Amino acid sequence: QVQLVESGGGLVQAGDSLRLSCAASGRTFSRYCMGWFRQAPGKEREFVAAISWNGGHTVYADSVKGRFTISRDNTKNTVYLQMNSLKPEDTAVYYCGGSSSWSDVTKPHTYDYWGQGTQVTVSS
Repeated sequence: QVQLVESGGGLVQAGDSLRLSCAASGRTFSRYCMGWFRQAPGKEREFVAAISWNGGHTVYADSVKGRFTISRDNTKNTVYLQMNSLKPEDTAVYYCGGSSSWSDVTKPHTYDYWGQGTQVTVSS
C-alpha cells in the first residue's frame, strides 16, 4: 500500500516557476514508476511526465517538454515536478501516481495509486 500526498501548487503569473512535490508513504516507493498527470475543468486527466523506479528513464508530454523536469529522491520517498516558463494553459489540478509497470506509463489506467491533487493556476 502506498499513499501519495502532493504539495507545492499555487497561483503564479505566466513565465513563473513552481516545484511540485509528491511524498509517498511505505517502504516500497522505490519499486514504483512515478508519474504526474493534470486535469483541467471539463477535461480528461492528461499525462505530463513519468520517471522510472530508479530515475534512469523519463518521458514527457510534448506540451511540457523543455519546460518541466521530473525527478525523484528514493531516500526521501519523494518525486518532484519542476515547472518553468509556466503558461495559462498549464492551469489544472496536478496529480501524482504510482505504477508498478513502465508499460503504458503515459496512460492513467496503468497507475495503482493516486494522490489527492494540488491546484496550479497560471494567470496571464
